[in-house]
Amino acid sequence: MKINLERSLRRFRNLYYMSYTPRWIIFCIDVFLVSVSLFLAYLVRYDLSVSLMDIDKFLKAGSIVVAIRILTFLIFKPYAGIVRFTNAEDAVRIFYTITSGTILVILANIFTKMYCGAFFMPFSIIVIDFIGLICVMTLFRIFVKLTMAQYQVNSNNAQNVLIYGTDKAAIMTKHALDNSKSPYKILSFFDTANKKAGKNLEGIKIKNISKLESILKKEEVDKLIIAKVKIKPEIKHTVVDLCLKYDVEILTIPKFESWVEGQLSVRQMKKVKIEDLLEREPIKLDEKGIHKEIGGKTVLVTGCAGSIGSEIVRQLTKHNPKEILLFDSAETPMYQIEMILKEEFAFFDYQIVMGDVRDIERVEEVFSQYKPQIVYHAAALKHVPMVEENPREGVKTNVVGTINVAEMANKYEAEKFVMVSTDKAVNPTNVMGATKRLAEIYTQSLNAVSKTSFITTRFGNVLGSNGSVIPRFKKQIEEGGPVTVTHPQITRFFMTIPEACQLVLQAGTLGKGGEIFVFDMGESVKIIDLAKKMVKLSGFKLGKEINISITGLRPGEKLYEEVLNVKENTLPTQHSRILVAKVREYEFKNVKNNYLVFREITKENDNFEIVRNIKRIVPEFKSKNSKYEILDCNC
Repeated sequence: MKINLERSLRRFRNLYYMSYTPRWIIFCIDVFLVSVSLFLAYLVRYDLSVSLMDIDKFLKAGSIVVAIRILTFLIFKPYAGIVRFTNAEDAVRIFYTITSGTILVILANIFTKMYCGAFFMPFSIIVIDFIGLICVMTLFRIFVKLTMAQYQVNSNNAQNVLIYGTDKAAIMTKHALDNSKSPYKILSFFDTANKKAGKNLEGIKIKNISKLESILKKEEVDKLIIAKVKIKPEIKHTVVDLCLKYDVEILTIPKFESWVEGQLSVRQMKKVKIEDLLEREPIKLDEKGIHKEIGGKTVLVTGCAGSIGSEIVRQLTKHNPKEILLFDSAETPMYQIEMILKEEFAFFDYQIVMGDVRDIERVEEVFSQYKPQIVYHAAALKHVPMVEENPREGVKTNVVGTINVAEMANKYEAEKFVMVSTDKAVNPTNVMGATKRLAEIYTQSLNAVSKTSFITTRFGNVLGSNGSVIPRFKKQIEEGGPVTVTHPQITRFFMTIPEACQLVLQAGTLGKGGEIFVFDMGESVKIIDLAKKMVKLSGFKLGKEINISITGLRPGEKLYEEVLNVKENTLPTQHSRILVAKVREYEFKNVKNNYLVFREITKENDNFEIVRNIKRIVPEFKSKNSKYEILDCNC
């Protein structure tokens, strides 16, 4: 008996995990249900007494009805759906199938009356059969679905899941889990609204988010799915931190636009990324002001193939520019941004302009040919260790390259020149930051003698940019570690690339000329905490499967970036996330004379002489953890 029971369970399990039950089986079951429904309709018509029924007439009439039903089944195919995933669409298809079949039965009944003198079936039976067959076929599918779902929940392989959210997205998440081939058991929904706590949603209890930790302690939870469209960053942090504490995998659902035909599937759910946790409240932009500033104008973006430059290009497409000039020397990345503009944005008002900002002749060709009205200067060398080892190249691009573009913007009377700078230009400790400060000084002083408005924007590290710690940590985790951090106390400010570029466009509209805008970067992040969180989010156990290694500060690297938004250093603007830096102003005549040296000294590869001249013009530049520290005592 025990062996037979185990064999039956195994057969049921095998049936459940088949990709689908063969259609011919469902078809045969539906035909059988037609017969059952018709028989029950006759019984009801004859007061539940078989003796009162004319069996011969029943069999003749039944054969006609079954034949008609089979015809409609073949047309509408109600058997084509997977029964255990039955949904509202399947119920509608059943209704249409049975209704059309019933109409044909009525027409056949009228036909026999006209040509044979009598109805082959009473109309009362047709009506009873219509109602009964809808109920029988629908209930059969619901029964199978519920049975399968209950088996799935009770399966030893079922994963325990919590869902954060109680709106439509959360319900669709539940449906996606129910319809998955893998077994899931949904323990509860969570929400921050107290009024929803204690209520049921599709038979599952809703609990307040304050109860999350107690559930994680008591239950063996495998996954938590964040299924809420809008969630406050602090709530997301709390949920993720608790899940990481109890080794629970965290998933998110994509935006509705990404759902396939309005349906969500488990495959579309992704692990929470570290970038998701560093996002803040959405930035409110003056879209009308930006559109007015850019609309109908020719816009030049230098460094357009880089992480910042390419995102500026993407965002410019929304503001109806007359033409975007894509200027960069990197061939393959330029091709990629061109494909993105064509295929993702369907934007064709652009020109690919290969060239290097160091090449003054090429830069002038671009300005003389296209006459750009707005310039976003994002071309730069920005890797601190690389520029520290190659000061000449850093000066050529970050200083001389900026001078070239700025002078041409001035000569051809561009309306605005917006330069992308960095927080490392604040009291620089490395050559890269110092070269960017030199570029700031030049453009800011040029503004005083130019018709062009020269504006500078500063911000810190951007998530996902080339050279950011995030991609490096991801690669190290994929390779099995270790994840390398330069110092256990090192901290950085972070901003997403879209955030940074939105603020660049907004600052461009606010600027009248000569300002250095700094962005509110939020709270600084401890890099070692970032690394630990990334390891855990990737599903690895810290210290067992992947270790963190301390490698020591790199040349020119600071422990802490300067705080840019303190009241003593900045002034507010109309935008809460943008401030104006209070910095020393320079006279352009003196600046130009001092900068003449850079075109000459970069012809020779004397790094110490180059750095010595940088320190002469930027006295606050004090090298740290660098071979150039000796120059701070002998400048």
